[in-house]
Order: sequence, then C-alpha cells, then structure tokens
Amino acid sequence: MSDRVRNFPLLAAELMPQCEALAAQYEERRSALLPLMHLFQSREGFVSPEAMRFAAGFLDLTPAVVESTVSFYTLFYRKPVGRYVLQVCRGLSCTLGGAEDVMAAFREKLGIGNLQTTDDGLFSYEEVECLASCDRPTCMQVNLEFLYDLTPQTVDGVLAAIRGGTSGVAPLPQTERPGKTWAVRQDTEVSEGEKMPGDTGVPDPNNAGGLGDRTGLIALDRIVNDDAALLGRSRERTVRDASAIDAVIREEDRAHAGH
Repeated sequence: MSDRVRNFPLLAAELMPQCEALAAQYEERRSALLPLMHLFQSREGFVSPEAMRFAAGFLDLTPAVVESTVSFYTLFYRKPVGRYVLQVCRGLSCTLGGAEDVMAAFREKLGIGNLQTTDDGLFSYEEVECLASCDRPTCMQVNLEFLYDLTPQTVDGVLAAIRGGTSGVAPLPQTERPGKTWAVRQDTEVSEGEKMPGDTGVPDPNNAGGLGDRTGLIALDRIVNDDAALLGRSRERTVRDASAIDAVIREEDRAHAGH
C-alpha cells in the first residue's frame, strides 16, 4: 500500500468541510460531483480510485456513476500525471499556423509521444482539440495556463523556463509517481465494450481511425453495410453490439490473412 493510499482517510477528513460546503450549494447533492473531483485532484494530482469511492458514498451515488462521469471529462486524470501537463492545440487554425511542426518539436525534445510522461515525472504531453485561441496559433496550455504564438524555435524556451522555475506556472501536486502514460485501458477488448483507443495505438495520433485502427474500420463497416444488428435498439444493446463488432474483427483478420 502506497503512502498516498494509506494517508487518504486523513485527506478526506481534512477536506470534509469543503466537501460539505460544495454539496450545500446545490439543490441535489449529486450536482457537486464535478467540483468535488476537482477538489481531490487539486490535492492528489489526479482523481484516484479512493477519491471516487469517497465521492460515491458522500453523494449517495454508485461507484459506476462516479467513474463514468469522471471518465467523460478529459481534464480529470485517472492516473498520475507529470507536474506540468503540456497540451498543444491541433485544431484547424493552429494546424494551419504550424502546429504539426510544434508538436514534432515537443515530441523530439521530450523524448515521448502523445499521452505520455517523461521518466523523471516532470512533463506529461498531450495533443488536444481546439483550445479556442484561434487568433494566436499555435497555442498550448501548461497546467491550463495559455501560451500563444508558438513555433518550433520557441519550444526549447518553454521547456527551459519550466525546468528553471521561471515560467510562472505552478506545478501540479504529485502524490504518486506517474507511469509512462495516464491513458486508462479497460479490462476487456473492443468487442466486449472497451472505449475507443482515441490517440493511443494508432500510427498517427492526429489522424486516428485510419490504417491500423480497427475502431475506424468497424465504423466504416457500419456505414457501408448498414448492419441491422448494429443499428438495433434494446436494453441489451451493448451485448448485441459486442457480438456484431466481434464478427467484424474476425472478418477483418481473415481478410488480412488472405493477403
């Protein structure tokens, strides 16, 4: 058991007055879930399993409801991240403004890819959708603080300022050493209901759904073949979808084996 897990009851007791104050702001206690999770992430550096279990009990929710809500929002980290989360915009305006070269420079200088953390635990790197600063591309956020007008030549300066403590951006708490990635894999494969891989496990994280991404091929099969089994609705929809998706994967494997 890690020190963080061992000390969680003390943290929960310390934050209890703030939790009660948050819950009191809403007509329904469950509405306090998001600010509650932000509160615990601000202290632990990520939304831990212990924090989610606490929130479920405190707000009278099921653990499944809490986890499904937390997993929906990209600004909640369900695994430890670096002290500085670097999020480079890959939206249209930034792409036209040179984001591809900026992202390539970050990957080269950090020695990591998208959704990965440096070995020293200092930086986590992510390529994100539009950050809504289209007038000053390429933009990024460092722990949600904006930087603008980035070029490949400015990347070294950004990293040096953070390492030297002169960036003006406060580090995130880090109660547990992060691993290589903070992406959370589910317990089962796609055919059994796992979430789409998104930016992981694809040849190009900025062009997901193409060659090498089975999820993209499955989506294409749905459009082209209009498979009734995939379009049917029932309370057991996920089970029926799982069977149909599995059939698509097997057919894809047979096609590749025949080449």
